[in-house]
Amino acid sequence: MRRELPPISIPEFSNIKRYWDNQNDIFAAKLLPGEYYVTKDDELITTVLGSCISACIRDPIAGIGGMNHFMLPETTESRLQQGAEAVVGNATRYGNYAMEHLINTILSEGGKRKNLEVKLFGGGKIIPTMSDVGLKNIEFVLEYVDAEALKLLGQDLGDIYPRKVNFYPKTGRVRMKKIQDLHNDTLVMRETSYRKSIKDIPVESEVEIELF
Repeated sequence: MRRELPPISIPEFSNIKRYWDNQNDIFAAKLLPGEYYVTKDDELITTVLGSCISACIRDPIAGIGGMNHFMLPETTESRLQQGAEAVVGNATRYGNYAMEHLINTILSEGGKRKNLEVKLFGGGKIIPTMSDVGLKNIEFVLEYVDAEALKLLGQDLGDIYPRKVNFYPKTGRVRMKKIQDLHNDTLVMRETSYRKSIKDIPVESEVEIELF
């Protein structure tokens, strides 16, 4: 039986793909690299990670949570020599941007910073011949969580395998599967394309975490 999608709880995420997940018997939102999603509803957020990172963050009291999917960009030496204040240099500003958009949306929809719970996934080195961008992503996100004094409840980071992550914001439950056999190169191509697309791109604006 075909299930009709319910109205989205936060309209700004209307661009995110949502569907009925027959296997898990729940409505789901699927994230691609560079996307994030926050919901007040009892639904699943899912993504597949290679060297990218996903932070699963929720306020269990307010009943709201979300997930992001990001990778730190690199800046070419030539761009750095041109003066790269407006460019993502060591990528810290970009990482902050990715994390703070997720957190700010949770806070603006009724969450409280003191209640936030965090679980982290990803950062695998899935292409042996490439530089270990996964490690840089891991170092960034762990430093970020520590610096912002966020409550880290769990993590599964590094290794050489892609991961499929299913996050249930209402309960905080995460189901994660390491994909030990990649049957096609879709994930590798997707992440490579994403990495190229964010190289040398300026961050749109500074983002500050609001304290609700």
